[in-house]
Amino acid sequence: MSMVEERRSTESLAEVYRNEGVVQVPGLITGDEVEQIRTAFMSEVERDASWARDKGVPADDPLARYPRFIHPHRQEEMEAGRIARRLLTDERILSLVTALIGPALGAQSMFYFKPPGARGQALHQDNIFLRAHPETCLAAWIAIDHVDAENGGLMVVPGSHVTEIVCPEEADLAESFTPDQVPIPEGMHTVQTKMAPGDVLFFHGSVVHGSRPNSSADRFRRSLIFHYVPQTSTEVASFYFPLVHPEHQPVEGIGVATGGGPCGEFGEMAH
Repeated sequence: MSMVEERRSTESLAEVYRNEGVVQVPGLITGDEVEQIRTAFMSEVERDASWARDKGVPADDPLARYPRFIHPHRQEEMEAGRIARRLLTDERILSLVTALIGPALGAQSMFYFKPPGARGQALHQDNIFLRAHPETCLAAWIAIDHVDAENGGLMVVPGSHVTEIVCPEEADLAESFTPDQVPIPEGMHTVQTKMAPGDVLFFHGSVVHGSRPNSSADRFRRSLIFHYVPQTSTEVASFYFPLVHPEHQPVEGIGVATGGGPCGEFGEMAH
């Protein structure tokens, strides 16, 4: 995967994205902001995370104590939710999103804690969940900790954005907390990301990506993740409504996607 440090202009970032479907931008979020994000979400998960429980996670699983937060930007009564709402439409992020896919709408926010011992997530493609049509979705994955292979950093398959959505197979539940995985497209391979707090990884909705378990002794792999869809979308799955306009205007003219495309019915959220 190309290193963004060598290509800082917006045009160059867009070129990397067109070629590889994934681009990493270092230090987009400041250290003070990262600390604020980390503190707010840790305070909330320690206070009460019962509303965020994932179905089917055993009580003794590390993810039962630290479940992923889905759509925190809708929980504006808590500080973590207000932070997510603000950053979802932050100009630094949106300007790059716009450079990559054109004017966009916020579709989803997520926060992953991924504590030591947590399982990873099998290889998958996000747009099988968002079902944005005719184009695809775009993820902005913000590292809140130092991220590498040991603590379960993302693996991505550069170039896989040119493939169609691949129907999933069964995943190894000893390694993945989600039950489905997609195979690596022929002739391609995974690349292990390495990120510092505040780095942001942008990737196309068809990019194959996932992660291994957090095998570290004491390192979280926290991340704040946003998904966007083009304003020109004609369909998006209902789970992502209401979409968020950058200027908080009502969003009109986008229909609700039905079914799961060529792979049948799947879950409601990008993982």
